[in-house]
Amino acid sequence: MYDVILALLAGFIVGVLFSAIKLPIPAPPVLPGVMGIFGVYTGGIAYQWIVERFFT
Repeated sequence: MYDVILALLAGFIVGVLFSAIKLPIPAPPVLPGVMGIFGVYTGGIAYQWIVERFFT
């Protein structure tokens, strides 16, 4: 949970800094961005599962 709070805090600080210097926020649209992150996460889990299941 500590990691989640630190990631949220870091994202908040970056958002404030980018807004303060009038730059566009470096994030994709909300739903596609979240789905992309979810896809990367589940792909990593699937890879670990496949390697553990079939190659060890």
